[in-house]
Amino acid sequence: MGRIELEGHDIEISNRDKVFFPASDITKGDLVDYYAKVADAALPHYRGRALTMQRFPDGIAKNGFFQKNASDYFPDWIETAALEKKDGTVRQVVINGPATLVYLANQGMITPHLGLSRIDKVETPDRMILDLDPADDDFSKVQRAAMRLRKLFGQHDIESFVQTTGSRGLHVIVPLRRAATFDEVRGCAQRIAKTLADANSDELTTEQRKTDRRDRVYLDTARNAYGQTAVAPYAVRALPGAPIATPLAWDEALRPDMTPQKYTIANIFRRLGQTKDPWRDIDKAVSPLQALRACER
Repeated sequence: MGRIELEGHDIEISNRDKVFFPASDITKGDLVDYYAKVADAALPHYRGRALTMQRFPDGIAKNGFFQKNASDYFPDWIETAALEKKDGTVRQVVINGPATLVYLANQGMITPHLGLSRIDKVETPDRMILDLDPADDDFSKVQRAAMRLRKLFGQHDIESFVQTTGSRGLHVIVPLRRAATFDEVRGCAQRIAKTLADANSDELTTEQRKTDRRDRVYLDTARNAYGQTAVAPYAVRALPGAPIATPLAWDEALRPDMTPQKYTIANIFRRLGQTKDPWRDIDKAVSPLQALRACER
C-alpha cells in the first residue's frame, strides 16, 4: 500500500508491486507514477473531454475491458458528465486534474481514450482525426501517407498535427472550429481520404475489408462520429514495453528512425525534458470545416 496526495485528495495506491507488463517488469506502481508525472503535459489535452477507460486490473497478460461509465464507487470529487446515448444516458469521467488521472491508474486504467468534442458542446467536434493503419510492418508507408495529408492540408493553409498511436500507425489531426456536426465532419474526412487514396492507390486505401486493402495503408475516418474516441496524447498502450501515444513535431514524425512505439514509459521523460509539447498551440490553430472542404477535390 501507498498513498499519494494531489489537489487535496489522499489517494490510496494498492498493490504497487503487481506486475502489469510482464516482459519488462513494469508494475502498477510504475504506471501510477508515470501518470502522476506526465499530468502537466497531458492534462491540457484531456480537460473537458469525456473519457473511455481501457482497464487491465491484472495487467496486460490478462483480458482487459473498455469502460465508458463512471463506477458507482468512484469518489464524488471525480468530475463526470451525463452524455446521451441511444437508449438513455451514460455518465462518463472527465479528467480535469492530476488526482483523477492517478486515481484511475490505480483502478487499472492503462489507456485513456478521449472524445473528439468537449462536453460543453458535445455534438460539435473540435478535432478531425485520420487514423493511418498499416497492413504490414513497413512504417515508411505510414510516414508517406502522413506527409501526403500534411501537404494536402497545407495547400489550403490548414494546420495539421501528428501523433504516434503507440501501436502500429499514426494519427493526423486537424483542430476545428466548433461549428459543424459529427456527420458533417465525418463526411468531409471520408471525402478527403478518398481523394488521397484515389491519387495514391498503390499505397493508400479506404477499403474497410482487410482482404481488399492488400499491403496498403488504410485511411480510417471512423473515429469522427458521436460517441467514438481516439487514444489520448501521452497515453500508455497495453502492449509489451508500455509504449506511449506521443505527439510529434512533423520533422520528427517523418524521420527514418521514427517508429510508432519509439517512446515508452522508460524514455518519454527524457524527450519531454528536451522538447516542448509539439501540440501546445493546437487549440490556436483551428480551421473551419469550409476550409477543409477545399481538400475534398
